[in-house]
Amino acid sequence: MVATDLDTSRMSVRGLWKVFGPDAARIVDEERVQQNSKGEILERTGHVIAIKDISFDVGVGEVFVVMGLSGSGKSTLVRCLIRLVDPTEGSIFIDGEDIVIYDAKQLIQLRRKKMGMIFQHYGLLPHRTVLENVGYGLEVQGIKRAERSTMAMEQLKRVGLESWAGAYPDELSGGMQQRVGIGRALVLDPEILLMDEPFSGLDPLIRREMQDELIALQGQLKKTIVFITHDLNEALKLGDRIAIMRDGEIIQLGTPEEIVTHPADAYVGEFVRDVTKAKVLGAASIMQEAESVVYEWQGPQEAVHVMESNNTDHVFVLGHNRELVGDLSLHEATEALERGATTMSGAMDTDCPRVAPATLVEELAPLSAQYDHPIAVVDEQGCLQGEVHRSAVLSSMAVSTVAAPADDGGGAGPAATKK
Repeated sequence: MVATDLDTSRMSVRGLWKVFGPDAARIVDEERVQQNSKGEILERTGHVIAIKDISFDVGVGEVFVVMGLSGSGKSTLVRCLIRLVDPTEGSIFIDGEDIVIYDAKQLIQLRRKKMGMIFQHYGLLPHRTVLENVGYGLEVQGIKRAERSTMAMEQLKRVGLESWAGAYPDELSGGMQQRVGIGRALVLDPEILLMDEPFSGLDPLIRREMQDELIALQGQLKKTIVFITHDLNEALKLGDRIAIMRDGEIIQLGTPEEIVTHPADAYVGEFVRDVTKAKVLGAASIMQEAESVVYEWQGPQEAVHVMESNNTDHVFVLGHNRELVGDLSLHEATEALERGATTMSGAMDTDCPRVAPATLVEELAPLSAQYDHPIAVVDEQGCLQGEVHRSAVLSSMAVSTVAAPADDGGGAGPAATKK
């Protein structure tokens, strides 16, 4: 779900600024007019603009990824969202309430009840067991030992660490420690999770495993997540939408597909240059209307007629509400007629492959290689939406060649700016 206004968003950020320096408010007022670069402001005034006039919405259950290189402002942004850093100006609405004006007591309740944060550095208490670490937030809330142990164990089962409940943090690998951190955040059942580069310190293999586990958890929990990363592949894998930051500003915000296929400028184009479209395009993007369709009560004779009319060797067989029942090849239909069959029930393949509209092209590739006919695309009710041909899959496997707009002088691309 992607929200676009205050009435439907779980989180809405409006006109957010964060300036570090003794006269921050004045710098904000000046920059609304002057629009100097971050470097010019630092050199001239000694102030650092970490966040510059940012606005965005995050919908209920959305994974919103903020991506940028070191110094882009992404970590400052996520700390402003939970008020670990106070914004210089702007509003942060959580379920319609502006938390920028919250007092200390309200902030404590916000962090205990509604928002949880997971950092890159796990911050586990070394003298407490895994179970005690997960239950620590419950202890702070005054929940009795027996109840918090039960609740903490439930989360350890969820993150696959129930057998390590009595272990201490130094006995765990980095990936296991991060799972403890996730369990510690989830045990409080926050509606919103803020994750600041939680996997960046892990080995590549463990990092991929943790990404997969987060996807699986999100499938169960449907939390609203703001995820910070500097890694494009991680952003593309996890994000429903991605905001790319540079010098404190969001320079592009969109779905993974929009960012890869239509980069806003040369900076974003450099990021996505080597990304294959198959990583972001869904089946719906490359499907076409099903050419050959019959209904299950029409019989093999009609199926043969439809195939001959369309010069194809297969048809999809549908039920009364266009739900996909199976598919039938010309060979199977002809054999059925030779046997004197008047129905397709014994001839069609009821286990033919079918995918959802959002299924990524890279997941379709092995399926299309194994299966000679087009792949059916069906909705949640199993109704046929279209078909994907092998040629469309193969063409989408190529590296993206969409040209980015010429740079307008806003700075070097990622390769040039990475330290």
